[in-house]
Amino acid sequence: MKVLLLNGSPHEKGSTYTALRAVADGIEESGIETEIYHISPEPVRGCMACFGCMDGKNRCIHDDDEVNIILEKLETADGLVLGSPVYYASPNGHVLSVMDRVSFASTCLKGKPGAAVCSARRAGTTATLDALNKYFQIAGMPIAASTYWPMIHGQSAEQAEQDLEGLQAMRVLGRNLAWLIRSIEAGKAAGIQPPETEEKVWTNFIR
Repeated sequence: MKVLLLNGSPHEKGSTYTALRAVADGIEESGIETEIYHISPEPVRGCMACFGCMDGKNRCIHDDDEVNIILEKLETADGLVLGSPVYYASPNGHVLSVMDRVSFASTCLKGKPGAAVCSARRAGTTATLDALNKYFQIAGMPIAASTYWPMIHGQSAEQAEQDLEGLQAMRVLGRNLAWLIRSIEAGKAAGIQPPETEEKVWTNFIR
């Protein structure tokens, strides 16, 4: 089993990485493998709602950035953790652009546990977590919880390492995510199948 952790910060080993590393430590305690994948700060296009990905192939039609690499990794992952710094009281634009397209194109997220974490110098953390958690909700992914909202404070990795409460929340989050993954696998082994997916109903309020 494996969990993919996406680092959406342009700073590969900054405070967001510090948070994700603590989550990974909690996951690995349960014997589950982790991979922290750093989203490149290179330009990434946003979703155009072209519906070109609606062919069930788990790919975006645009193949000039990292989105399809991430989609491939998600096919074999058993869980997903999103990590973002707080920019203007919201997630980093790279994270939003990537996840808009991943969520639209993905065919493999339903039923896989997810969690979001964020790092901030000061404020905007809860708004950032709300935005990130919506990706899990629309994809039918159970969301792992912790002892507090999974945020860490610090303008650098060194400062983030001093946020002992934040680090504890990350470790507990990792353990809870691992427990969810193992519980789902145990349920499947006992013959408990996930709910069947209903055919999507599209409602247009304009008549």
